[in-house]
Amino acid sequence: MYKNLAATLVAACFISPVFSQAPAPAAPPLKIGVVHVTPVTEAGWVQQHEQARKQVEAALGDKVKTTYVENVAEGADAERVIRDLARQGHQLIFTPSFGYMEPTLKVAKEFPNVKFESITGYKTAPNVAVANARYYEGRYLAGIAAGRMATSAGYVAGFPIPEVIQGINAFALGMRSVNPQATVKVVWLGAWFDPPREREAAMTLFNQGVDVIAFHTGSTAVMSAAQERGKLAIAYHSDMRKVAPDAQLLAVTHQWGRYYTQRARAVLDGSWKSGALWGGVKEGMIRVDSFGPKVPKKVADEVLARQRDIANGKLHPFTARTTLLDNEGHQVLAAGQTLSDAQILDMNFLVQGVQGRLTH
Repeated sequence: MYKNLAATLVAACFISPVFSQAPAPAAPPLKIGVVHVTPVTEAGWVQQHEQARKQVEAALGDKVKTTYVENVAEGADAERVIRDLARQGHQLIFTPSFGYMEPTLKVAKEFPNVKFESITGYKTAPNVAVANARYYEGRYLAGIAAGRMATSAGYVAGFPIPEVIQGINAFALGMRSVNPQATVKVVWLGAWFDPPREREAAMTLFNQGVDVIAFHTGSTAVMSAAQERGKLAIAYHSDMRKVAPDAQLLAVTHQWGRYYTQRARAVLDGSWKSGALWGGVKEGMIRVDSFGPKVPKKVADEVLARQRDIANGKLHPFTARTTLLDNEGHQVLAAGQTLSDAQILDMNFLVQGVQGRLTH
């Protein structure tokens, strides 16, 4: 009896008890906020950033939870909204408008553990990164198409900041690379998003005899005006054939989804760092596509070939084929030279062929 009891006790020493183990709680999702400078429309600058937000959700699933606030004016309103998002626990906040830069920097000082992405800004901080796209590359390509289709062009522009000036100049240089006598008339709005005034400016330019219009504003009003008048227009930010099926010459599209997703992944894996990215055709952030029905295949093929040249580093929009002059006749660049990134970022002149001044 005692022998059997001893054996039982010894055997029990080698039997591991079994406990029911509850699964580890899932990590809470990364809260991401996006601030939009205009209402979310079906096409345009804000729509491209809204698509980027949705692409983050599609790529990262339940690892993230995103939200957005639309139609937030630059300045005090932006600061309030950005601060509210930080207080609500958002750990990554995208602020895609130039006028959001200073409000972003101010709020970032108050929330050092929150990461901020200042899109089109240029000032960084330990928890503020900046990113922008080389919009001028797409503008140059659009200019080639416009130069093949017309001699006079118009340009409806928001504010005379370097980013906008780069686009106007690149567009004019693209036109004049295939049509040396081409001209570009500029109208400044002093606003990024004002559909009635955008339309009015486009109509004024058409009344002055321009055949094709480009724009750097936030709505589709210029495209609608071109459709109404039977003219041509360059879609900006996104494909706008839905509102201008006959008028669209092509679209200069902005692709932000990859960048947003990369930055969200970096926060999730702890590798996020402040920095500055200026990407273009090569990086997939700028693309010319969505040619309209009035564009001959020969022209489309030429534009796409030049797009490949830019991606491969064979073509730079701001390399002077001949002496580059501003529109007051002063030399800017000698033949064969190329503007540096620093010079492009500080651009404060309009090239020969552009009719207008840097005022609004």
